[in-house]
Amino acid sequence: MTNPLLEFSDLPLFDRILPAHVGPAMDDLLAKAETALAQVTAEEFPATWSGIASVLDVATENLGRAWGAVSHLNSVADTPELRAAYNAALPRVTEFWTRLGADERLYAKYKAIDTSTLNAEQCQAHKNAMRNFVLSGAELSGAAKERFAQIQERQAELSQKFSENSLDATDAFSYYASADELTGVPEDVQQTAKAQAEAEGKPGYRLSLKIPSYLPVMQFAESSALREKLYKAYTTRASDQAPAEFSQFDNSAVMQEILALRQEESRLLGYQNFGEVSVVAKMAKSPQEVVTFLRDLAQRSRPYAEKDIGDLRAFAAETLHQTDPQPWDYAYIGEKLKEARYAFSEQEVKQYFTAPKVLAGLFRIVETLFEVTIREDSAPVWKPGVAFYRIERDEKLVGQFYLDMPARTGKRGGAWMDDVRTRWLRPDTGKLQTPVAHLVCNFADGVGGKPALLTHDDVTTLFHEFGHGLHHMLTQVNEHDVSGISGVEWDAVELPSQFMENFCWEWEVLKQMTAHVDTGEPLPRALFEKMLAAKNFQSGMQTLRQVEFSLFDMLLHTSHNPDEDLMGLLNEVRREVAVISAPAYSRTAHTFSHIFSGGYAAGYYSYKWAEVLSADAYAAFEEAAAAAGEGETSGKSTLSVETGRKYRHAILEAGGSRPAMESFKAFRGREPSLDALLRHQGMA
Repeated sequence: MTNPLLEFSDLPLFDRILPAHVGPAMDDLLAKAETALAQVTAEEFPATWSGIASVLDVATENLGRAWGAVSHLNSVADTPELRAAYNAALPRVTEFWTRLGADERLYAKYKAIDTSTLNAEQCQAHKNAMRNFVLSGAELSGAAKERFAQIQERQAELSQKFSENSLDATDAFSYYASADELTGVPEDVQQTAKAQAEAEGKPGYRLSLKIPSYLPVMQFAESSALREKLYKAYTTRASDQAPAEFSQFDNSAVMQEILALRQEESRLLGYQNFGEVSVVAKMAKSPQEVVTFLRDLAQRSRPYAEKDIGDLRAFAAETLHQTDPQPWDYAYIGEKLKEARYAFSEQEVKQYFTAPKVLAGLFRIVETLFEVTIREDSAPVWKPGVAFYRIERDEKLVGQFYLDMPARTGKRGGAWMDDVRTRWLRPDTGKLQTPVAHLVCNFADGVGGKPALLTHDDVTTLFHEFGHGLHHMLTQVNEHDVSGISGVEWDAVELPSQFMENFCWEWEVLKQMTAHVDTGEPLPRALFEKMLAAKNFQSGMQTLRQVEFSLFDMLLHTSHNPDEDLMGLLNEVRREVAVISAPAYSRTAHTFSHIFSGGYAAGYYSYKWAEVLSADAYAAFEEAAAAAGEGETSGKSTLSVETGRKYRHAILEAGGSRPAMESFKAFRGREPSLDALLRHQGMA
């Protein structure tokens, strides 16, 4: 039988891909990519955009798609065999991409392209390519070039090791609690924990560090001792503070080496530090501009955060008789205070958010705003329960996506969007290739024959990832390097995702996407009003927490000496920013996957930066509703088709074909302002 990783006529054959296919497929695709590279860099090959694309881009796109399928399976269906096959191929794949990016012959060929022959999309892609050649070491030579390539390969290995350690450390922990210890924990969480213990032939209730298990314990378990046990396990994962039996997962040395290599890479490229390298391809002009932005945001948020923590401590003392709350107590205290202040709990709300109803509601919003239709579709998948859909406009295919929502062993934590393939007017066939996306979450599965229940945070996460998906799938750009999210500045790429989160707070939206798991009744208006009143509960603390992560990340990649223990810097940042002191053993940086294995190094600030853009973009919908007599006070919807169409044209369809600021100004008519974000978060 043919190798499924070498089949590119349609969608990946996920149900047929085996670990044994990985090595032979990479052999074949790397050889073809090498041949293509040799062909286009030959002296006689013409320096034309379409000529290079039809040979080299076709070969490298096949390699990227096949390796993307392997990487995806490694993230969502990890097995020892697949991991071994992935790690065996990783150095070869990394070496090729590194060498390609630094190939001086290819760089010269791109330099020789007559840009007057290119359309606007190709001009932007060419401009990005020239920048990326420099950042990939194309202007280095001799020993420096060799060392640069070695650094890239080693970084790829270390990032993968960091990710594996984080996953294995999370999966390795389990605690079998008694019924008494779980007093206060929601019934559905207890049922899942009991079923998992029974499946292992163990008594009690199996608790893990996966978020659907960990978070409800921290929020609802009355036992402070149980919360402390899980908190300590969670915050010491993959670190030197974890129990001795988990020492093989310690990421300390991995992190130190990654930071040292990034610093060395930066110096080779002529920069002071990795922060400077990072911002070259971003909206922010310098690391200092980012640090100033973060400290300004921290200063504006601090009074609200101090009030938040003061309220929690006062409530703990007066109502819960806790005079000295510890870090593992605050989620529980916060939940109790929210219940007391707003007379509802997350658990009460969760009963109304059944996964099928939420999904139908999300699709309805997208169909209304962006004038598309979403239908169920079929494709080979990696696990039962993975769904597949198509998006159409005027009965023509626009894009497709896989949706993988449940948490499970062997699936890395968090939520993300990734591309399967990108929209591209293919130079080899002349046909339009439509985009396909992965949307991955980690939600609790349904229990007792009932549909999965989502927390409101889960709903927001789903909307967030769908926003990324829309950015990828609704593009109308035909040049694959600047199509969808490709070529979009990293600190602007969160705009469409965070923009979508706003609709999770719209009454007209929520009432259409809720149905009580037992009665089928929609979310009561009175309960929604309580949720809305509580929307900005602890927003000051939450903002400072994001600033803490972002500032730590940027300082780690600018002023920190990689030879020194990074805990010193983290504690310094916490003293400057945080309002809750972490225990001495806390090692949250050791599972900070975003910056050590997720592409956000010196870029985690992008979430807050893009939140300014997204809040201001959403304000356009609020203004349209107000102008139509449907302002916030009347509780009417902001689902303006006209504004949605303008947003789609300016932001989603334009993708990376122009600078993000140009796209934003095309939509809003001006540069973004911080005011909308502060207003949305109750900190105006």
